[in-house]
Amino acid sequence: MRVIDLFAGIGGIRLAFENAGCKCVFSSEIDDSARKTYAANFNETPSGDIRSIKSSDIPEFDILLAGFPCQTFSVIGRREGFADSARGTLFFEVARILHDRRPPAFMLENVKNLTAHDNGRTFGVITGCLEELGYHVHAKILNALDFGLPQKRERIIIAGFRENVAFNFPAPVPECKRKKLSDILEINPAPKYYVSASIRESRLARLKDKNFPRPYISHENVSGSVTPHEWSAALRACASANYILINDERRPTEREMLRLQGFPDSFRVVVPYGKMKQQCGNSVAVPVIEAVAREMLKAIVC
Repeated sequence: MRVIDLFAGIGGIRLAFENAGCKCVFSSEIDDSARKTYAANFNETPSGDIRSIKSSDIPEFDILLAGFPCQTFSVIGRREGFADSARGTLFFEVARILHDRRPPAFMLENVKNLTAHDNGRTFGVITGCLEELGYHVHAKILNALDFGLPQKRERIIIAGFRENVAFNFPAPVPECKRKKLSDILEINPAPKYYVSASIRESRLARLKDKNFPRPYISHENVSGSVTPHEWSAALRACASANYILINDERRPTEREMLRLQGFPDSFRVVVPYGKMKQQCGNSVAVPVIEAVAREMLKAIVC
């Protein structure tokens, strides 16, 4: 199956579908730093702003993939949705290509809050538009914790098919096959990742459970409380530098952030830490998308 990778970021969705046996024939990403990481790992620089790309210029494909911008729908963002003309309406670029090219299937990914934004009206507009385009639409919130990663990351997955195929979202993986936090941590991270003594003391003073077993990742919420968990809170693109800390001692390394999203250790890091943190926060949990991809392919073939 040929796929196109829109709003590609660093290629997490592409990687998942390629793992499932698909071939990517086109990609698009506007951010120059993400394009650099993408090029280093897929030997291909994505095309730029999708708004400037004609539908007719995209090669033949079978499945449209898009993790369209989510900041305006997130509980973290301003939640302006379609009122944000720069990002919120980019969904309609997806709709434009679906209308013009009419591929057999698509898969979209976004934040959980998309379903609740504007009392559900935003999600209703999106699914209604997809149905008007002639697609049978399936949607479900999936959590990376249920698919083997030590990260609580809930995302809405929207899968659509031109034919009324028998599609089911994937079931969670067994507990025995799920990675633990200790499985993704590096052994001897460089000193640069460790926080200052003052930051550490401040975190420990606010730590809710000072006897929580190690290793843990603590999350500082908006009220200032520091809560330890045996998994990471969702990686965020725009979070503060110390949003999550490992054992309240250090920030996660680039490799650890990639592992939390399910990227292989062969994935190359070619940008500074701040950019990698942003790119990982904007990316997807690869095993979740791969599980969805396999179910989609099963439904299409059958």
